[in-house]
Amino acid sequence: MLNKRNLLALTLVSAMSISLLSACGTKSESTSGASTDPASSPTAAASSDAPAKQEEFSFYFTGSANVKGLWDKITPMFEKAHPEVKVKLVYIPSGTGAQPTYDRLVAAKQAGKGSGDIDLYEDGLSSVTKGKKDDLWDTLPSASIANLAKVDQKRLESISNLAVPYRASAVVIAYNSDKVKTAPNTMDDVFTWIRQNPGKFAYNDPSTGGSGDSFVLTTIYKSMAADAIYNQDPSVEKEWDAGFALLKELGPLMYNKGIYPKKNQGTLDILASGEVDMIPAWSDMALDGISKGTLPASTKLKQLDPGMNGGPTYLMVPKLSEKKEAVYKFLDFVLTPEAQTVIINEMHGFPGIELSNMPQEIQDQFTGVSGGFRSFDIGDLDKDMLKRWQSEVAAQ
Repeated sequence: MLNKRNLLALTLVSAMSISLLSACGTKSESTSGASTDPASSPTAAASSDAPAKQEEFSFYFTGSANVKGLWDKITPMFEKAHPEVKVKLVYIPSGTGAQPTYDRLVAAKQAGKGSGDIDLYEDGLSSVTKGKKDDLWDTLPSASIANLAKVDQKRLESISNLAVPYRASAVVIAYNSDKVKTAPNTMDDVFTWIRQNPGKFAYNDPSTGGSGDSFVLTTIYKSMAADAIYNQDPSVEKEWDAGFALLKELGPLMYNKGIYPKKNQGTLDILASGEVDMIPAWSDMALDGISKGTLPASTKLKQLDPGMNGGPTYLMVPKLSEKKEAVYKFLDFVLTPEAQTVIINEMHGFPGIELSNMPQEIQDQFTGVSGGFRSFDIGDLDKDMLKRWQSEVAAQ
């Protein structure tokens, strides 16, 4: 028989033997090919199922609050459809000017710093043409943006496929039909009405919004050759004298004897309050105000003949962006009927894709409406025009 001491010793020896065998077995397994495969471990399997890291790109855009509202609505729709892409929205309020963003792109290129962390840029035709001259914009590949096929191809060709014309609008005359019984048909009609109704017309400071800029442009170029609105040669400035003389004459007849509200919204606000009865306004902003009740139901819109400024708003991809593939996905989504319907409903803009691609009820909304405007493209001459307006008109 074993005494207690011998029994304890035997138990310890057995435990040590089992421990050694277990250790040897573990070592043997650790050297086998199957156990060294990382994919065979539960942790590795879980990590292989993890979503790929999102690629984020920066989208710089400017405009009034409705433009910000538009992208705040479309962007989550896109990110839901494309969880692999994150859009960083960088909003520059209207009036602060898009020029610093353009200048940043140019400076980054010259300094060898790529696109300056700007991967997508929204602006008008003048930036498209300036960027073509400065070799800033990517030529957009139809293979990566299939929905470019839904855009008017002549419009794309006119800008050498350097931008996406994703929506359009026009500057029109907005007026209170309770006070204005006969709407003007021409700029001369507008000038006559201003003279007959002193203090009841306003346009915003042209450096703070496109509707005021369009009024000034249309006034200056009214008596010039029809193709002058595309002339970017400084020599054409000598023909501006008559237009500036007219703007100066009308100054004391403007709202509060020569007060020019800030931004496009500024003139809409004083039309809504009844302080004035007629203004130039972007069609999309005015229609949005009427639909939401921020403008009275008596507000009517009229496009003049010849038309005031208008046309597409463009999205441009900097050639030196490192996030192009992600941006292409976004642009393709923006050109879907789903996203274009949001543009129409939220901004009352004309669709960027051809109407035949939209539902019939939307096509019916735009019958005979989406034309009638002109697209002014005077390039850098606009800077000279604004300086002269400030010194000769605003300062009087």
